[in-house]
Amino acid sequence: MRVLITGGAGFIGSHLAEAYLERGDDVYIIDDLSTGSMDNIRFLQEDPRYRNKIFVHINTILNHDMMLELTGICDVVYHLAAAVGVKTILDKPLESIVTNIQGTEKVLEMCNKFKKRVLIASTSEVYGKHTHAPLVETDNIIYGPSSKFRWSYAASKLMDEFTALAHYRTNGLEVIIARLFNTVGPRQTGAYGMVIPSFVAQALKNEPITVFGDGTQTRTFTYVKEVVTALMKLMASDQAIGEVINVGGVEEISILDLAQRIIDMTGSTSTIQLIPYAEAFGKDFEDMQRRVPSTQKLEQVTGFAPDKSLDFILSKVIEYINRR
Repeated sequence: MRVLITGGAGFIGSHLAEAYLERGDDVYIIDDLSTGSMDNIRFLQEDPRYRNKIFVHINTILNHDMMLELTGICDVVYHLAAAVGVKTILDKPLESIVTNIQGTEKVLEMCNKFKKRVLIASTSEVYGKHTHAPLVETDNIIYGPSSKFRWSYAASKLMDEFTALAHYRTNGLEVIIARLFNTVGPRQTGAYGMVIPSFVAQALKNEPITVFGDGTQTRTFTYVKEVVTALMKLMASDQAIGEVINVGGVEEISILDLAQRIIDMTGSTSTIQLIPYAEAFGKDFEDMQRRVPSTQKLEQVTGFAPDKSLDFILSKVIEYINRR
């Protein structure tokens, strides 16, 4: 099988590419390296087993001719290319909206032209300001005002979902939407505000761990290799077509407790420093207090749901950052 991965040089994309190559498939990657990195996939390019199996194009998904060629060649498409991280959204709001909305429109246009099955990577951010748990795919959406640009990311990803589902209902395009909950693991960088690699890096240097807000906000983290398994199983499932499906982990933790657990696991002498949101991100930021997924639908559709513990995930990230 030939697999196209937009954003394939990114954190999740590189793990997905690796999994398909290990299975014996051909992998085509398009990435503009705005947040991805060749470091994530170079070892795959240099592996003699994959010499004629991996094809990397440094380009934008807005390039019509390039997307026409790649989509026509491949059997299935994973659309992972997107603006990444809170910092990126707040620093480059217009670019982020264009990337998310126009980029997804282009991918769907090409997939519809060639009638190729496509999986759209969405995000738990689309749920907005809910405080109940677990979040299920049919929950209402609750956002803050448009003056708070944090919500532009959630709204743009929700628009991607609407566009994909419209293609399914109007054109019969085989689309699958996966809402990812805080994917974590080796190769993830803290450069775009990702909390676990940032905390681990600070702890290993015995620097103060910077917690934004009061630290009572909670998250559920998902191990990247389990996310990849879920995505591959969703792509292979006819039951997933035309559906929105959560992909998330099992353990809810407050950010303050997360910082302390990382200190304990690394044997760090770091202290915890609370930084007000306004100081960290400016006036355009508003946080989500809680994010816990229901993975019941994922399990029903694929027979699989992530179950790796937070300690397991943290140990893998600590090991990776220590090595680097």
